[in-house]
Order: sequence, then C-alpha cells, then structure tokens
Amino acid sequence: MAKENKAFVKEITPQSEDFSRWYLDVIQKADLMDYSPVRGCIVFKPDSYEIWETCQRELDKEFKRTGHRNAYFPLFIPESFFQKEKEHVEGFNPELPWVTEAGGDKLEERLAIRPTSETMIGHMYAQWIQSYRDLPLLLNQWANVVRWEKRTMPFLRTSEFLWQEGHTAHATEDEAREETMQMLDIYTKFVEEFLAIPVIRGQKTPSEKFAGAVDTYSIEAIMKDGKALQAGTSHYLGQNFAKGFEIQYLDKDNQLKFVYTTSWGVSTRMLGALIMVHGDDRGLVLPPKVAPTQVVIIPIGPQKAREAVVTAATEIYEKLRSSDIRVRMDARDDVSPGWKFNEYEMRGIPVRLEIGPRDLENQQVVLVRRDTGEKTFVPLDELDTTLPKLLDEIQHAMFEAAKSFRAEHSYVANTLEELTNYIDEKRGFVLAGWCGDDACERAVKDACSATSRNIPFDPPARPSQCVTCGQPAKHAVWFAKSY
Repeated sequence: MAKENKAFVKEITPQSEDFSRWYLDVIQKADLMDYSPVRGCIVFKPDSYEIWETCQRELDKEFKRTGHRNAYFPLFIPESFFQKEKEHVEGFNPELPWVTEAGGDKLEERLAIRPTSETMIGHMYAQWIQSYRDLPLLLNQWANVVRWEKRTMPFLRTSEFLWQEGHTAHATEDEAREETMQMLDIYTKFVEEFLAIPVIRGQKTPSEKFAGAVDTYSIEAIMKDGKALQAGTSHYLGQNFAKGFEIQYLDKDNQLKFVYTTSWGVSTRMLGALIMVHGDDRGLVLPPKVAPTQVVIIPIGPQKAREAVVTAATEIYEKLRSSDIRVRMDARDDVSPGWKFNEYEMRGIPVRLEIGPRDLENQQVVLVRRDTGEKTFVPLDELDTTLPKLLDEIQHAMFEAAKSFRAEHSYVANTLEELTNYIDEKRGFVLAGWCGDDACERAVKDACSATSRNIPFDPPARPSQCVTCGQPAKHAVWFAKSY
C-alpha cells in the first residue's frame, strides 16, 4: 500500500514550464479523478465529488431560500423538440450525441442525449401552466449533461459533466429579468465566499450569448495562466422558448399570454477553476469552506513515545470531529512524517496539525497553513477557538490573494496592437472599448485568439474608442483567452 501511495509525492511539472501539464499532474496525483474508457469522460474520485457535494449543498440552500424547488427531467429529448427554437438547435447541433436505435430496433425519431433541458422543460411547462395562478414556476434540477466536445480537459470541458440548471417561468418581463439577476447574484456570492474566487459580473456580447437567449449574463474568473474561465451563467430567455413551445397562460384580464422564461446554471467546471486559481507547484490549495478535509493530524516522534503521542492525537481528532471540523488523522508508521507532509500538501488540505513528544510536554500543537506554510504553536486548551479562526483567516487570505493576482494581470488597451501585446506577452484580462459591431469583436479574436468575456457592470475604466475601428465605444469589454 505504501509503495502504491508514493506516486502522489513525485515532482509535478512547474506551472511556469507547462501550465496544462501541471494541471493534469495535480488532478491525478492529488487523486481527484481518473480517466474512463470513454473518450472525454472522467471518473470523479471521492475528494472531488465531496467538493461537488459541498457546492450542491450550499447552492441548494440558496435556491430553496429563494423559492425554487428541485425536479428531474428525462435524459433523452426527441429531435423534434430542438426544431421548435431555431437558434437553440443551431447552437447545440455540433455537440449533440444521438440515440438512433434501442432494443435492436431503429427508433422512429432520434433522441438527443441531454445537452441542456430548455426544450424538454418547455414542453412540460406548456402542459403545466394554464393560468396566472400557476406563475411564477420556479424549478431547478441537479443532473448530468452530454456535449460531445472535440477537445477535452478534465473538469473544465468533458463530454459528460455534472451541473444544476434552473428554469423559471414568469408572467412579466420585469419578473423574469429580476430572476435572471437574482441568480447571478447567488452564483457570485457562492463562488467568492466559498470557492474564494473573485469574479467579474457582466453581460455577454450577442455573439457569445446562450443559443436562444435574449440576454446572457456571466461571472468570469482568471486562472493562474492568465486565461479566463466562465464560472456561471444566467439567461433571460424572453418569450423565445414560450412561443416555440406554446407556453401560455390565461391572465387576470382573461387574455391568453405567453410567459417569460429564464435559465441559469453552474457545473463541475467550478472544480477546475478552484484548482487553477489557487494551486501552486506543490499541488492543490483548497479553501477551507469546500475542502473535503480541513485539518490533518500527524503524530510525530520516536517509536518509544509513539503510544502516548498517538493517544493524544486521537483525543484531539475526536474533539475536532465533534465540533464539525472536517478532520482526519494519519497515524501510519510505515511512511515518514516528511513524506506525509508532502502528500497532504499535494492534496491541498488547509491545515496540518503536528504533535510530538515535546509538544505533549508543553501541552501544545503545531498548526501549519497550506496556503502560506506559516507555523503556529497553539496551546491545547486554546485549540477549540484558534483553529476555526485560522480556517476563516485562510479562506479570506486566499480570496484576497486571488484578487491581487487578478489586479496584477488586468490591463486597459486603447488599440488592437496594445490589446494583442497584452494578451500575447503579459497574459490576462484586457479591458477595451467596443463599438458594438460584431466584425470588430471578431477582429480581436483573429488578431490574438482572445474572445470577449463580458461587458462588466462596473468597469474600472471606460475607454472612449473602439479598440478595433477607432469609432466611439458603446461598451467597455473584457477580452481574454479562455478555457
């Protein structure tokens, strides 16, 4: 067993040498995932799945607090459903896997394996919504979806992934738009407060919005290689799907009207963001609020003192566990303490608690932070109060460190040449003016492979001219290369 585990503490590729290789090294050696025999699909191992469970648990609280209920819709969607909203099917068609036969018989109609559920839910809403009394209808589902990606990266872009997708129907445009922004706020709060990832909130440009949406809003995060990752989206769908699926209701004035709908979602790509925002050359660095294990206890010292040290460590373990701290103890004697230190650093556990014979004599323990490596000697009788505070400090410090990194890698460009130089040489987010013409937006992508991330609600600057054509700018837009 010890020989098998030693793979975790081998040297990993430095971020500065090859960031993608670093990422792949870390997620495998930290035991987060394994590759499945199906191309583009992965197995979530317990640590990564527990992080996702925490995401589910905390977001689900917020969804229910704001009046949403969970439901579940079928994985298989008839092909005819996709023909009812033309823009939607055109946007997803290249990624759709189809079921053409079952039980040895060819199907009369092809079935798509769910890439998203607007069409299926639109069909059901048309049956469920009859009167204004049925509105608003606020549903969410936790599910898997399939999008047959040509290029895949574990957690970030896989053929099958896990997510939640909310779908709501409203009587008025104002209510639907309010819902759209409320859910963006919930995502922002969760990603910043639990994942310790600062995000930029804003509206997608028309070319980048969700297929079938009127408006799409996103939260965007910067990874340590300077690339952007879309961490969540909320879509105002207007009446597009309502008209496509004939979702109508009888209003108080006895008039038949179409509803206004929204959809919104986050996925397991948040795990990829978590790794790429906080990780370092030693492996994972996990925020305490989502870390599967917050504290690992390691007894140290010579064999003759082992029994007393392990007994004391076990008492500490039981005490911390009863106080709802996620804790584990590693009392194995077939590997050295140094080897354990390296392993748990690789796994990103926020705090390492060491205790040895001298600590027993002094009635203290040693706490070591994963994020900074700082050591603190803490009296045993103060551990109950010190440790929770330390976990909070680490959570806050990780968020502030990520904010500082984003600030250091954010730039403002007035010309396409400046923008291209920042993207190619500095790497990061570049704010630039945009006139609103799709051709000018495409010109940026053609010049440096950067795409518009969003039109921020609160830009740090407002460039006066379009970065491409020099005409007056209608918007300030963040551009970046992205995952």
